[in-house]
Amino acid sequence: MPFAGKLKIIDFALSNCVNSDVRRIGVLTQYKAQSLIRHVERGWGFLATSLGEFVDVIPAQQQRGDLWYSGTANAVWQNLGIVQKERPNYLLILGGDHVYKMDYSVMLEEHAARGAQLSVACIEVPREQASDLGVMSVDAAGRIVAFSEKPAQPTPIPDRPTHALASMGIYVFNTDFLVEQLSKDAHDPRSTHDFGRDIIPGVIGLHPVYAHRYARSCVNMVGDEPYWRDVGTIDA
Repeated sequence: MPFAGKLKIIDFALSNCVNSDVRRIGVLTQYKAQSLIRHVERGWGFLATSLGEFVDVIPAQQQRGDLWYSGTANAVWQNLGIVQKERPNYLLILGGDHVYKMDYSVMLEEHAARGAQLSVACIEVPREQASDLGVMSVDAAGRIVAFSEKPAQPTPIPDRPTHALASMGIYVFNTDFLVEQLSKDAHDPRSTHDFGRDIIPGVIGLHPVYAHRYARSCVNMVGDEPYWRDVGTIDA
């Protein structure tokens, strides 16, 4: 999707990565991807490959089975070979259709300090807008105790009943833990192979899963509120 002339919406995520010193990046593509491939190759080819930095465009290749991506989790599952080749301790998973400015290094440091297996970036949104997002409840330590994808009646924040705590679609996983969960999900015939609908609800209460408050890593506050918009629909 074009943005501000020659830029694209994905430039927000890529710029956040580079400015957060996250410089081993894979962009998963699928539908009518040629303009995106051209943009990434021409606009983001300045990283130092001699230092192991890269932005790789990864077309859907049907590496596991004969189907295209069936969900967000399946997209990562089908490309695990590329991830494992790099042998990262942590994997940061991002959407490509969000407008925001964030320092991912803050979230990564918090994830490691907490001993989390999974961290989910979250933001407080008005309840009437939360039905389009994943909504969570957390305990006093920030551990996620409940998670619901696009609920009809979002659970309010106890000390701010007009708002709900919503997922931003930004996740940090310990890589070994992610591989284990994706393998389980891939062999579950009931799953839709989606992070929000399947992976995250399936690990709540069983593993250390924490919410990262976007206000801690947000670079562009608007008044007292951190700015973030999901622009994945025509209306948005």
